Amino acid sequence: MRKKAKKKKTSKKKNSRSKVSKVSKSSYTAKDIEVLEGLEPVRKRPGMYIGGTDLLSMHHLVSEVLDNAMDEVVAGFANKVDVKLLDNQTIEITDNGRGIPVDKHPKF
Repeated sequence: MRKKAKKKKTSKKKNSRSKVSKVSKSSYTAKDIEVLEGLEPVRKRPGMYIGGTDLLSMHHLVSEVLDNAMDEVVAGFANKVDVKLLDNQTIEITDNGRGIPVDKHPKF
């Protein structure tokens, strides 16, 4: 029998919309937009990128990373996948595959 994960109650911080509401529509310019760089947007709003932050979403995220590593093995680009369960409730998945390309996509 599966147990449902209980959601922790947390106090919500004011989101960036509160900043916008203080600016009138006529004076809203590009200077009013907060630019997030690197991994900052993912850290600030993880649910937007991974669909949620609950237990099932975390399970899905780990499953996707493991599937990607296994795809590299099946395609012949890797022959090793390591999965480590660390003490701080962290999972580390590594492989010796091609990795994620960092060059600019030609379509963009």
